Amino acid sequence: MYSPSHYDVIVIGAGHNGLVTAAYLSKAGKRVLVLERRSVVGGACVTEEVIPGFKISTTSYVCSLLRPEIIHDLELKKFGFKLLVRDPSSVSLFPDQDHFYFWRDPQKTLDEIRKLSKKDAENWQRYGKDLEEVARFVEPLMMKSPLNSQTRKIRELIEMAKMGLSLRKAPKTLAKLMRLFSMSVKDFLDLYFESEKLKATLATDGVIGAYAGPYYPGTAYVLFHHVMGETEGVRGSWAYVEGGMGAVSQALLKSAKRFGVEVMTQADVLEILVKEGRAYGVALKDGREFYAKVIASNADPKRTFLKMVDPAHLSSEFIFEIEKFKCRGATFKLNLILDGLPNWKAIPGRQLGPQHRGTIHLTPSMDYLEQAWDDAKYGKPSQSPMLECTLPTSVDRTIAPEGKHIMGMFIQYAPYDLKESTWDIEKPRFIERCLSLLEEYAPHIRDQIEGIHALSPWDLEQDYGLTGGNIFHGEMTLDQMLFMRPVSGWSRYQTPLDGLYGCGSGAHPGGGVLGAPGYLAAQAILARS
Repeated sequence: MYSPSHYDVIVIGAGHNGLVTAAYLSKAGKRVLVLERRSVVGGACVTEEVIPGFKISTTSYVCSLLRPEIIHDLELKKFGFKLLVRDPSSVSLFPDQDHFYFWRDPQKTLDEIRKLSKKDAENWQRYGKDLEEVARFVEPLMMKSPLNSQTRKIRELIEMAKMGLSLRKAPKTLAKLMRLFSMSVKDFLDLYFESEKLKATLATDGVIGAYAGPYYPGTAYVLFHHVMGETEGVRGSWAYVEGGMGAVSQALLKSAKRFGVEVMTQADVLEILVKEGRAYGVALKDGREFYAKVIASNADPKRTFLKMVDPAHLSSEFIFEIEKFKCRGATFKLNLILDGLPNWKAIPGRQLGPQHRGTIHLTPSMDYLEQAWDDAKYGKPSQSPMLECTLPTSVDRTIAPEGKHIMGMFIQYAPYDLKESTWDIEKPRFIERCLSLLEEYAPHIRDQIEGIHALSPWDLEQDYGLTGGNIFHGEMTLDQMLFMRPVSGWSRYQTPLDGLYGCGSGAHPGGGVLGAPGYLAAQAILARS
């Protein structure tokens, strides 16, 4: 007979990865409790009515990376998960009123690129083929635990040997992967293209969510991470989710609940309880305690180990490594309510058209991006930031009243650590700067704005629990990936404390609405129970 407060597994945090972990464990017969600090599940994958009548994807905003295995295993489409394909997938607008589209039809996209450069059109297929080759090599690793470089276990050593043999069979592919990990997105794109406008558009995927500019080594991998997903069979294509990104989390919640998962919101975990080197429960800020054989934390590594665990239970070496784990954020999210669609200077017209459906890139050049980063690296918000805009209401009419629209703006760069100011002071200034820039592309758009919701990196930390405002639970640089995520020797979801596991984006294979860290953590827990 179970005690009401005793469970097989307690999951801290009902973000999408936490819900994935809970669903797989409960499906395997475990009694699972999920504790969520906020009043709504989903973490940063959420739909919220922060402005009444409008269902806003307040943080994450498009979907592509969610693993198809998870969609299938948990039958998410049965529980309301529906991708809304966008065609075109994106449009790039420029101050000289030039523009080009990326369509789902490869030939139409090729025709668009040919307008920019015949040479780039010739190289476009080679670029796509190279990324596809690396993606096919990496994709199986996304749903496998990383190898432990410090292991002495025979089984893991055998795994390592098998991996070494597979790498010998694909030396050229491995070389391309290492190039992605080590190169800047600028240098990588320079290998293929000459058009500054094309490169500037592609480079946005290399800096979104990153604490780095396009000339910074390693940003080529961030680009690759973003293009690895697919929508309805088209690789690198992103989609809206009907009902907003919270529909992903709601589908996961419904799937998990049918297996008996219990979810408790407004349950803020103060401490992970530890005795003799083993985690055995959690204490909430309101004084309640819950106990389990296993604790899985969907919080980022810094929040988990530096705030929830008494340092007396961890080695000084491990604490030092977690303290060094980089969680610097530089992303600002701005959500606007509009009375109608924007009238872009480059493609005039307020009637719904292809210029409204996909991601709208407002990035003139690679140098523009680098200069925006120059401000941020010295602790200042960008004077001329990068704006990436979406209008989900152009495709999904379930999220706003008739005639009204939601514009989401993902903005780089807004560093968490400001040298000479605070975000209380800078937030209204930065919003004003972004709106002025937006108006250069869409004159008089301010007259259409009926509501504003903004999140600085500080807000992302305080409201959504993202340390440093980092949307990936930790920077995705080579020194913080694979067997080094979050710490070398502890990359296979187990932690130095028996019974405590990490299941969030701070674990392999990293951030985004991916689900793989949650899945792999569940498999690691089941393998030891």
